[in-house]
Amino acid sequence: MDTPKKTTYLSIALFAIGVIFIFAIYPLMVYWPSGWQWVPNQHEYEQMILAVYATLGFFLIRASRKPLKHLSLIWFTAWSSLAHGGIMAYQAITDNHEIGHLLGDVPALILIFVVLVWLTPWTTEIE
Repeated sequence: MDTPKKTTYLSIALFAIGVIFIFAIYPLMVYWPSGWQWVPNQHEYEQMILAVYATLGFFLIRASRKPLKHLSLIWFTAWSSLAHGGIMAYQAITDNHEIGHLLGDVPALILIFVVLVWLTPWTTEIE
């Protein structure tokens, strides 16, 4: 795929991920707790993680306008998603109460990593 087309898809992906981070994580925690909420329920933790992801979502939406000027944010989002998903996968495998995350937030975070790595140019040059 050529760079201009990839950049267009990257813009769409960043906008979609941003919207999901802002508006979808809380409903997923409420309506699919086995895949998105950790046991025991810790409302303080949930509020903190929601605040962090909503903030990241806001900046991803801003970055979607000119993604090549925001490569460090995009790479942070990609690699932190992989790290977060990997740690959660390990925890879900080692704790039977958390196994549902292997069908919920773990694959979502890995998918974010794959999409962003596939669409983001490895160069820091702005075209």
